Amino acid sequence: GRVVKVTGKYGTLERNFRHLPVVIEKYGKKQTALKVEIWFGLSKHLACMRTVCSHIENMFTGVMKKFEYKQRLVYSHFPINVNILNGGKTVEIRNYLGEKCVRTVMMYPGVTCRKSEQTKDELIIEGVDIDNTSMSAAKIHQSCLCKKKDIRKFLDGIYECESGTVDKE
Repeated sequence: GRVVKVTGKYGTLERNFRHLPVVIEKYGKKQTALKVEIWFGLSKHLACMRTVCSHIENMFTGVMKKFEYKQRLVYSHFPINVNILNGGKTVEIRNYLGEKCVRTVMMYPGVTCRKSEQTKDELIIEGVDIDNTSMSAAKIHQSCLCKKKDIRKFLDGIYECESGTVDKE
């Protein structure tokens, strides 16, 4: 089939590849390896094959090691206040550039956010699915962009400082 389901230490991921003309099957003595192939593929479809393999590898990495993005709060005058609500599902950003409005960012499904205990002004976003985890980190970054000002001078915001996995090898 073209639906891949991966189970590991941190949970289960399932992804549908039915929109592509690929054949995904297990092979080997113990059926532990995956083979992805395309029959009579055009160049457009052949380019998708490597993408499918990368998606499956990221699923393996996610359920075995869990993805992690670290972001730092950068400010020059007005300290940015961050509150984490709903057990890490919602992030509230206050006092960005001294503004009174509260920015609320919802995490994607399966992603949690927490403050770092070791480092001041650092957020840690963790999740099994790399797409949801990276998009949640990007949503936090994009919520604090400095519009209509010189970005060389106004450097305030929330920036990614590190990305990788929770279990380091």
